[in-house]
Amino acid sequence: MRKANSTNSINETRLHLLCGMSHALSVIGGRWKASILFSLTDGCKRYSELRKDIPGVSERMLVAQLRELEADGLVARTVFPEVPPRVEYALTDFGRSTQPMLREISAWGAKHRKS
Repeated sequence: MRKANSTNSINETRLHLLCGMSHALSVIGGRWKASILFSLTDGCKRYSELRKDIPGVSERMLVAQLRELEADGLVARTVFPEVPPRVEYALTDFGRSTQPMLREISAWGAKHRKS
């Protein structure tokens, strides 16, 4: 973790303020975030459904990425007061606003990846 007043941290903050693309990539960046967002385009999902939809993601990483997406306001987490507890994840309006961008990035990646 960097110090808030380090040159690197200050430059990163400045870049995010001046460059919309940099900010967008910082929010949706990471190995699993785009996959999580894409999986949730189908509607609310429980944690176990997300694990099935995203092969290869570890439990620890899925939890961490979901927490970051929730903190950034892209994903809403709903806990139902049941025994055993039931938790569902869904895209917020802000999260749904990423769908056109994610579709374009996916199409670009599919077009340019090497087989």
